[in-house]
This record gives sequence, structure tokens and C-alpha cells, in this order.
Amino acid sequence: MTFSFRLPKNHLRAAVSAVLLSSLSSCASVALHQGTSLGSYAGMTPSGGTLTKAKLRVDSGPVLAAQTVRIVPTSADAVSGGSFDVKDLALLTNAVDRALCTGLSDRFKVVTASQPADLVVHATVTDIVPTNRTVAATSAVASLGAAVVFVPIPRLPIGLGGLSIEAEAVGQDGSQKAAMLWSRGANMLTTKARVSKVGDAYSLSSAFGADFSRMLVKGQDPFKGTLSMPSMQKLKASLGGDPKYDACKAFGSAPGIKGAVAGQLGLPPGWSDKGAAASQ
Repeated sequence: MTFSFRLPKNHLRAAVSAVLLSSLSSCASVALHQGTSLGSYAGMTPSGGTLTKAKLRVDSGPVLAAQTVRIVPTSADAVSGGSFDVKDLALLTNAVDRALCTGLSDRFKVVTASQPADLVVHATVTDIVPTNRTVAATSAVASLGAAVVFVPIPRLPIGLGGLSIEAEAVGQDGSQKAAMLWSRGANMLTTKARVSKVGDAYSLSSAFGADFSRMLVKGQDPFKGTLSMPSMQKLKASLGGDPKYDACKAFGSAPGIKGAVAGQLGLPPGWSDKGAAASQ
């Protein structure tokens, strides 16, 4: 005689949810770091989501009235004197610009540096929590081993990296129309381990780009309301296709499927991301 035990569906859902929440809560702690690059830090209110810390301000009227936007390349002056490789920092800041350009293209026409724009966007990396490369390598190897038997496992809960950024959108009159302080740490479940000191920061750059661009596209707090399906232009660009506007080509093509495979293998960003078009 054989016996079987089956957990009730509602209990199973609760157990799975508990595991997922536990993994998501095991993330790197990244302070909401205020730099000196914004024209103003006044009037910003706390916001954010489950994984993200944020403070923001958005002047909905002028932002929604704007039709064109120009992106000033992201800087990393606050961390450039550290122990991070210059090429890695360049890949990170360019990934931020690429994500912003793709996200903003959902509503705005993105113009080149020589053209006038209703809004000028500039972001600055204010802090990077380095990824522990040795631990990341161990997690990547373990994930590959588990993938053979189709059993996904979380990363090791140590050595996780993170990213802190601030950004603003300035109108033609020189006044700030929107601003955001943003920080997020890698977590055990959704952030793939990459053997690079900026591996987690690089992976998180797209999340910042999505949040800030959504604030400008919607003219409101991006952490409130429901999320919508990505547009076709965004899907095309994320898969390595040509962006909607020529101005976005300056930031190079997204690694696409090649990048996804590299991330799964734990390879550094430079293995699949060729960076800005000018450097190719």
C-alpha cells in the first residue's frame, strides 16, 4: 500500500509566496544617496516600491505638455575616484542612458544634442555597492548546475551589489520640472549574478531607466497605479533591434538575447554589451 500527501492549493500558494517574499527581502541595502547634481532638492516626497527606495517631485502640467526630450549622458563623478574600472563605469552609465532613451520614446520624440527640446534629462550615479565577484561566481556556477535539472535556486545572500542614482528633467526656461532620487539593491531571486564589481549595478540600471522615464511619460509618481504591458518599440529595442529614434542610436544597441545568455552564465557586462556607438 502506498500513501501520498498533497498540500491543499491554498496552502501551496501560501508556501510559494513565502519563499518568494523571503528571497526578495534578502537584498542588498542601498541608501538613498543625495548628491549635488540636481538644480533643486526641494519639494521631493518619499515614494518607491517593494524593492526600490525613492524620493521624487514632478510638475505634471509642463511635463505632460512637453513633446520633445534630450538626454545628457549620465555621469558617475561621485564614484569615478573609487576602485571601479573606467570601462565598467562607462558601460553602466551608457546602460542608464539607453534605458532612459527607450523608455522616454514611448511618448516623447527624443532629439540629438544639437537640437532644442522641451525637456532636458540628466542622471548621475551617486553610489555603487560593489558586487562580490567571488560570491557571484559561486552563485552563477550553482545556478548553472541547478538549471541542468530545471531547479532554479536563489543566489547566495551575501556579496550583493546595488545602485543609487539621481536625475532631473529641466524645461526650456531652465527650471526643474521633475526630479528623482532612486536606489535599489540586488536580490537573491530576480537579479542574476554577474562576475563583475558593477554586475548588479549594471543589471539594475534598466529598472531606474524604466521608473524615471515612466514618471515623465505619465507625468506622475511611477510607483503608483498599475503597470502596463511594454510597447512594441520597447520590446524591439530590448531585443537588440534599432531604437525608435536615431538619437537613441548614440547609446548603442541592447545586448538582447546574447545579453540574456551572458547574464545567465554570470559573465561580466562587457562580454555582451558593446557600449555607446562612438566606442564601437
